[in-house]
Amino acid sequence: MVTQTETDIQAVWLEYRERPTVELRNRLVERYLSLVKYNAERIWSRLPDGVELDDLISAGVFGLLDAIDAFDLTRGVKFETYCVPRIRGAMLDELRTMDWVPRLVRSKASKMEAARKQLEAALGRPPKPEELSEKLGIPLEQLESYVGDATAVNLVSLNKKWYETDSYKDVREIDILEDKKAESPTGRLQNRDLMKLVTRGLNRNERLIVILYYYEEMTMKEIGATLNLSESRVSQMHSSIVARLQSHLAKRKGEFNDN
Repeated sequence: MVTQTETDIQAVWLEYRERPTVELRNRLVERYLSLVKYNAERIWSRLPDGVELDDLISAGVFGLLDAIDAFDLTRGVKFETYCVPRIRGAMLDELRTMDWVPRLVRSKASKMEAARKQLEAALGRPPKPEELSEKLGIPLEQLESYVGDATAVNLVSLNKKWYETDSYKDVREIDILEDKKAESPTGRLQNRDLMKLVTRGLNRNERLIVILYYYEEMTMKEIGATLNLSESRVSQMHSSIVARLQSHLAKRKGEFNDN
């Protein structure tokens, strides 16, 4: 395969704008396909099990095609800079349309959430795992399985009002998601396991907010544009997520101090 130089690809762009044929478009797709694969792998590595990498790549290719058709050569912006948000946006659109959770798992999650709400109303506090397992009539080990399987199920109402707080600083201080630049394979595995832990019980958009904000370092405004939400809505959801994470991690703090 002949490698396309920057001069070559610029010539293809100019010709494509004059004569937008499928052959020329395919040459552009071939040139930038690595961007699709790279971004698909980055997103996929941070998602719960059940999402196929090939599905993200396929969605990303459609985003790349849209970017090629809409790119304006006269604006002086590199295509690589222009296309990545569209590629990632197409992948995230695909994630929002996926049903990640089998019906049985969704049923388990619904029962567990109903039991949790009943106990919290009766006790005036979040139930302990032992109390929840007793309420459901299942062993504690099976409850852990329920929680793990329900990763992709929406367990918390987004309409619940949360008080204004800057407690995200406290969460970040205990480094729940700090391992952003680790090169060690062990570190990456630990980081992914931690991500799965802290995103249990979050719905799809909430998990994506955690991924995009803490792992991808996107701003609230950028996340809102990606998820088709207002910046204020993203901020509200983030505050809700953080409040739950802080409460959850406070109970399990010892697990993060073993090393």
